[in-house]
Amino acid sequence: MLYFQMFKTFFVIGAFTIGGGVAMIPIIENEVVEKKEWLTYDEFMEALTVAQGLPGVLAVNMSVYIGLKIKGYKGALLCMLGAVIPSFIMIIIVATFYEKIIGTDIVDRIFKGALPAVAAVIAASVYSLGKKSNFKYYHYIVAIAIAILVELFNISPILLILSFGIGYIIYNKFVLNSRKGD
Repeated sequence: MLYFQMFKTFFVIGAFTIGGGVAMIPIIENEVVEKKEWLTYDEFMEALTVAQGLPGVLAVNMSVYIGLKIKGYKGALLCMLGAVIPSFIMIIIVATFYEKIIGTDIVDRIFKGALPAVAAVIAASVYSLGKKSNFKYYHYIVAIAIAILVELFNISPILLILSFGIGYIIYNKFVLNSRKGD
């Protein structure tokens, strides 16, 4: 029964979330932490961190990690299939009717209408994660600085993430550790 519930949960998330992995984060969190209580919030954040650090699709990485944590390899497989099958079905449908629907007025309106909703869901996700993660003011400054560097100066996000990560390691090792000895 739990296996079916795991598959169904990720199938529904995969079927009804528009906007990609980031838009799915609050929905996955709501399902696996708050409703089903399969993970604690800290375990969820660990899953998110691991999923973001791996190559591939965020939602698939999270589904595999969460399934593995709950029920091992079978759970990982079922959660992954649940997350992937809806997209696979939609791709088949869109590919079948692509020539007939692309550029039609109704399709253009659907995408134009969905765009602000997707942006709002992503913004809400970022806000929710920041609030629950007990960020300090300087975390927000770093996030805003990275966003500005990416958007205005076209600097690679990967380069910035690596730079800030290495910078924090150095800061932690030399500055914070030297304060502990005081």
